Amino acid sequence: MKKLNFLLASAIFGICISCQPSTREGIKEQYQKDKNLEKFNLEGLDLTGANLYQANLAGANLSKANLSGANLAHIDLRKANLTQVNLEGANLEGANLTGADFTGANLSKANLYQAILEITNLYEANLQGADLTRANLQEANLTSANFKGANLQKTDLSGANLPGANLEGANLNEAYLVDANLYDANLTRAFLRRADLREADLSGANLTGADLQKADLTGTNLTGTNLTGADRKGVIRTE
Repeated sequence: MKKLNFLLASAIFGICISCQPSTREGIKEQYQKDKNLEKFNLEGLDLTGANLYQANLAGANLSKANLSGANLAHIDLRKANLTQVNLEGANLEGANLTGADFTGANLSKANLYQAILEITNLYEANLQGADLTRANLQEANLTSANFKGANLQKTDLSGANLPGANLEGANLNEAYLVDANLYDANLTRAFLRRADLREADLSGANLTGADLQKADLTGTNLTGTNLTGADRKGVIRTE
């Protein structure tokens, strides 16, 4: 039955079973050929430190694969399955991750500078210490994600969902958080200087000791928000 289901799924999504390499060596050979790994099945493969620069992995299955320390700069991973993948310390600078599923993924200390993560699912993903400077996370699902100590400076988080997210000590200076959902999020000692939080939902959030200097809180929902010790010098608050 499992085999039948796999064959059916392969037919539906256009995945080629017989022609796809199932080893690290096979992936390397295919990459060197034309960098096209679209819809390939790489589930569970050990690709530690692999070089897949500018590869096309759109719609591919990388669930539970190990890509720690890999070079994935400017890669195409649109709508790919990356659930529980290990990308610790990986380089994803400028990568297109639109609509990809990173549920439970490990992206700690990864480089996501200017990466595109629009409408991407990062539910319960670990991005501790990751660099997301100038990344695009518009309308992304970041529910319960861990961004502790991450760099999100000038990152676009407009319309993103971050309920229960851990942003302790994160750098959100000049971040764009218009209409973002930060309900019950942990922003303890976070840096939010000149951040745009217009119409955002910060109800129940913890901003103890946060730096909110010159942040725009116009129309922001602060019901039950903990602002103990927060620096609010120059905050814009227009109802």
